[in-house]
Amino acid sequence: MIPPRVAGHATALPSGDLPAYVHDLTALAGDAAEIRAALPPETELYYAAKANPAPELLQALAPYVSGYEVSSGGELAHVRKAVPGLPLAFGGPGKTEPELRLALDLGAERIHVESESELRLLAALAAERPQEAPVDILLRVNLPAGDGELGGAALAMGGRPSPFGLDPRRAEACLPLLRGTRLRLRGIHAHLASGLDAPALLAVAARITAWARALDERHGLGLDEVNVGGGMAVDYARPHARFDWAAYGAGLARLAAARPGYRLRIEPGRALTAHSGWYVTEVLDVKHSHGEAFAVVRGGTHHLRTPAAKGHDQPFTVLSADTWERPWPRPAALDEPVTLSGQLCTPKDVLARAVPVAELRAGDRIAFAMAGAYAWNISHHDFLMHPAPTFHFLS
Repeated sequence: MIPPRVAGHATALPSGDLPAYVHDLTALAGDAAEIRAALPPETELYYAAKANPAPELLQALAPYVSGYEVSSGGELAHVRKAVPGLPLAFGGPGKTEPELRLALDLGAERIHVESESELRLLAALAAERPQEAPVDILLRVNLPAGDGELGGAALAMGGRPSPFGLDPRRAEACLPLLRGTRLRLRGIHAHLASGLDAPALLAVAARITAWARALDERHGLGLDEVNVGGGMAVDYARPHARFDWAAYGAGLARLAAARPGYRLRIEPGRALTAHSGWYVTEVLDVKHSHGEAFAVVRGGTHHLRTPAAKGHDQPFTVLSADTWERPWPRPAALDEPVTLSGQLCTPKDVLARAVPVAELRAGDRIAFAMAGAYAWNISHHDFLMHPAPTFHFLS
């Protein structure tokens, strides 16, 4: 169900402003406040900016998050400028020397080290700044998955051979390289998969924390942080369903009590912002082909790549337009499944496939839900050079 204030704004937009992204910042703040309240007070909540780095969203989240996770020099500079007062954790594979220098220049509070080579490079760069404070790092470790542990994952970044993070044996071999450097190992980071429910994520978090504690005790490291990543499931087939933050928070509280002295950190992205964003467009044409109905909408997957990338039907609401000014009959689909496609010259430009509708006509507007994450920012904007959407932030 589309919120009335979003529906009203979407209906009132001039046709020339479509397609449009409409973000409900009030709803976003409410969601973030509920999530923060469900988590133990000592658990740090970092927003993964890759999900949606719009400055307006970053600023709306600021009262509820502990910091932001960034994955490139561009994100690092962008987020530091948008929300200058909150900590940054710099992660991701393949960090370049200029990016690491920028992280040191901007004072990134944590750097997640992904390889032995990256560790050596960062140590060399930190050595050039003897007057500055030590550089706080986490080692990102690709721990093996337990039996069936990642079976429900939408994406697996670890738990198996992967370019992400250090093999556990190589992580342990990195410890001697820290001696005599200006790097300070604060803890362990592990993000193994995305799209897991609360019980699965808690099982992963428990194993990450246990591994970190065992490493700490073997080597007397004095670690005090464990970052268990994000990956909270978002179900596009059930837009009203939400990740069980209450169960997850309770599980993290039990985990923290069992591992005293460790600060837990999580990095949700999609689960924070997906539900508060809408992609609004209009139906340009309705046609029937070989017995199936198709609605061609303005825009498409070059604006909203999510359904093509994840292979799902983007949930939507039809906003009926009662006027039709053309002198010919209005194309329509009535009480039948309709496939909503975009303007691109490819059969992959599909936003929703064979979804039953009561009525859908040329000139009606479509509001695609759950478009607040991994949408515009991951899309192939320049293909066919269609105009960009407009952006609207309701607060």
